Amino acid sequence: MYLDLSDICQRVGLAYDGGARLSIQGVSTLGTAGPNELAFAEAGTPQPEVAASRAGAVVVALGFSTVPGQRHLPNASPRLTFVRISELFLVPEPSTGIDPRAAVETTAQIADGVSIGPCAVVGAGARIGADTRIEAGAVIGPGVQIGADCRIGPNVSILAQASIGKRCIIHAGTTIGGDGFGFVWAGDHHHKVPQLGTVVIEDDVEIGCNACVDRAAFGITRVGRGSKIDNLVQIAHNVVIGEHVILVSQAGLAGSVTLGRGTVVSGQVAVTDHVTIGPGARIGGQSGVTADVAAGAALFGTPARPLKQAFREQSALARLPGLLKTVRRQDATIEALAQRLSALEATESASDKPQT
Repeated sequence: MYLDLSDICQRVGLAYDGGARLSIQGVSTLGTAGPNELAFAEAGTPQPEVAASRAGAVVVALGFSTVPGQRHLPNASPRLTFVRISELFLVPEPSTGIDPRAAVETTAQIADGVSIGPCAVVGAGARIGADTRIEAGAVIGPGVQIGADCRIGPNVSILAQASIGKRCIIHAGTTIGGDGFGFVWAGDHHHKVPQLGTVVIEDDVEIGCNACVDRAAFGITRVGRGSKIDNLVQIAHNVVIGEHVILVSQAGLAGSVTLGRGTVVSGQVAVTDHVTIGPGARIGGQSGVTADVAAGAALFGTPARPLKQAFREQSALARLPGLLKTVRRQDATIEALAQRLSALEATESASDKPQT
């Protein structure tokens, strides 16, 4: 696939450099791009690194020093522009229809352009939007609704009459709508709490491989529009995730947690049940969140506390071995001084006794 550089610039809103025509066949990094590929450099990229690139053209930050003989395309957001250029080289997968090995209930409503792969199952009353692609082995339970232009990966399970918005991507192995973890102690055993709710995934959400979004015990577990969830994330029952939230791999949200719009939760963060994290808050990796978090806060550690405080404590902790040695030396010095003082006092006491 080749695109003329002038056409690329027009389609992504870049100012064309006015040079000779150049056919671009793809994108790559500065170090690996060839003469017919496009790369990008951010404001902090060293100029020698850009100069060493063989790329046919480089999207650079505004004000980037020019490299003689190299075609630069200045832009205020080179990384974002490069991503948009990369999207031009995506080749849409053609619709393959319903594979004869798939099991689709006759009451399911399948819109135009839907692809359903081998061994996939679509339950009674399910509704699949136009141009959605369901890969091999996926299970779409009874009554589930999936919007248009979605991609449901291999072996995904969508259960509990869940609703999936438009343009969502759900990667391989993920389960949406499994039972929440709810039990009450009945005197001599754990008695299961019926999980009767559902899950709503809004538009433009992406969920990585092997993540779990549990159905609500009662009501709805919700993932807001535009949120992005990494691999191996656990979202428990009745969690409410706002719009454009980021959840990084192995993060875990206990029941009834609320995340405000634009929150970023880093890898391996654990959030205890019924905690509310305000809009725009950022939680550092491997933190343990046990109390509500204010909007815009930046926390780290277990228990999670303000970032600067946590870093000061970590710095102090790193100095503890040296401080302990100092304290031990001081203790030894004090002990030696105490012994000398005791000896001097004993000598003076002996000298003060009357002579016979």
